[in-house]
Amino acid sequence: MTDARHGLTITGVRLTPVLVADPPLLNAQGVHQPYTPRLIIEVTTEGGVTGLGETYGDTDYLALAQPLAGALIGRSVTDLNGLPELAAEVCGDPPGVTGAGAVDAGGLRGVRTTGKLRLSVLSGFEVACLDAWGRATGLPVHALLGGKVRDRVECSAYLFYRWAEHPGGRGERDDWGAALDPAGVVAQARRFADTYGFTSFKLKGGVFPPDEEIAAVRALAAEFPGRPLRLDPNGAWSVPTSCRVADELADVLEYLEDPTSGTAGMAEVAAALRGVRPGASGRAGASGRAGASGRAGLPLATNMCVTTFDEIAEAFARDAVQIVLADHHYWGGLRHTRELAAICRTFGVGLSMHSNTHLGISLAAMTQVAATVPHLGHACDSHYPWQTEDVLTERIGFRDGRVDVSDAPGLGVTLDRDRLAVLHRRWLADDGGLRDRDDAAAMRHADPGWVTPATPRW
Repeated sequence: MTDARHGLTITGVRLTPVLVADPPLLNAQGVHQPYTPRLIIEVTTEGGVTGLGETYGDTDYLALAQPLAGALIGRSVTDLNGLPELAAEVCGDPPGVTGAGAVDAGGLRGVRTTGKLRLSVLSGFEVACLDAWGRATGLPVHALLGGKVRDRVECSAYLFYRWAEHPGGRGERDDWGAALDPAGVVAQARRFADTYGFTSFKLKGGVFPPDEEIAAVRALAAEFPGRPLRLDPNGAWSVPTSCRVADELADVLEYLEDPTSGTAGMAEVAAALRGVRPGASGRAGASGRAGASGRAGLPLATNMCVTTFDEIAEAFARDAVQIVLADHHYWGGLRHTRELAAICRTFGVGLSMHSNTHLGISLAAMTQVAATVPHLGHACDSHYPWQTEDVLTERIGFRDGRVDVSDAPGLGVTLDRDRLAVLHRRWLADDGGLRDRDDAAAMRHADPGWVTPATPRW
């Protein structure tokens, strides 16, 4: 399908993989690498506008993106419904997918499948097409999605246990220092609050024994009384440990994110927190969900066991999660994110948004779609304050813990080609060791015997 009305036919697609500086942030699998791969997508139209997209830049994603880029030539940027079928036709099956119960090292997103990889690639192309469409017609992306319902999108401070620097002095230095105990976590949160105005806080857990992370959350509650707090161990705990931590922190946590791995485990924890037998809640929404009818019990959130439409039915039927953390990279783009939001609203499930290591293009896209979702009931995650590098001429700012929704055409951001070239040269110079994110491999620079811990770890 072509579209000559506004010169919307695609005449060129440019893929630029980059390596972006990342701090030594700890998680259940290890530590972030000194640099993380991202892929910048540029879609140019017959009318002379260029739309921007961003997604994961690991080699498996790049291998899928390359044939899709070529297949887009001659199509219209408005032909978004045809993207999934086109990707299935030209992309093939990537190697390295995992089986049931495995966790994707790059995103801690649950089982790694061909379908999930394709959706993550599609997300970058869809955003680039929407950006080009908006630039050509003078409309912001949120207008193409039906219009915004808010002018600002609230975000949460994303706290990590971290080292002061990468092992051996690798990577780029920063002045944050180490955060390896409750005092360090509180100091980090205070800096986030003072610098960006954040009023809710999420701690990435699964790093230390649960009692140490309970102490850190308690310290945050003492420093920021009444503020929303979240804890996310990325499925590192057993069901009994998850229940114990939930009981001990129920009075201060807004929600507990992915305490254990898999829908079955999450359902068991959720049932225990409700005081009923697992599976006894009936169909999703029958027992009344936190944030919907206000039933007692600490809500469970996920960005691991519900990351595709195929995973929704079981999780909702078993009442395994009460809040889904949407990520447009996972779900295949901004329009799919809105479809997810509608399903969550139908079943009384809360909604927020997940963030991984991302640059300004992705944050701009996330902000545009978040502005259009009526029942976004929780502050969105954002990893962006940790990123010292970007490919934009102007960084996206936070004011009072919120991002202003741009009304400029498209995403409202401008690519800095000089900076893009610098980060691409870093990718070209890499010997292949950093082109795929692997937190366990990064940890072995500090502990040569480290292997990814089996789950549950505690």
